[in-house]
Amino acid sequence: MLMKINKTPVQSTLSRMMDDFFNGFGDMHESNLMATKPSVNIVENEDNFMVEVAAPGLDKKDFNVTVDDDILTISAERKDESEDKSGTFTRREFNYTSFSRSFHLPETCNSEKINANYKDGMLILEIPKREEAKKKPAKTIKIS
Repeated sequence: MLMKINKTPVQSTLSRMMDDFFNGFGDMHESNLMATKPSVNIVENEDNFMVEVAAPGLDKKDFNVTVDDDILTISAERKDESEDKSGTFTRREFNYTSFSRSFHLPETCNSEKINANYKDGMLILEIPKREEAKKKPAKTIKIS
């Protein structure tokens, strides 16, 4: 049997405030986790693969893109610090953002000619295919 507990208005308000605080903290924590792993789109066409990484708020210098043993790794790191001194009050804020994503490149890729461009919050990598991997046009064979 469940008992209903009557709360005084002060207890009810305090309880609601605590719930709002911790629920808000949970949402903030979850959004920070989402921010550490940006969305990635990978598109293949006849000539290359395009990898698009949504990473707004970062600068070109924050990124590191490497290829090692056909593993493409895209990572970024940014540290921000601010300090506000007003009389006897000091407020310091730290913000640290980082992520790392790795992808196994298919044998059809030419990893020596990868091109990267960062603009408007999007890192775009163009990974060309090897010539022998590109689809050849149909060839008509003459019958004799």
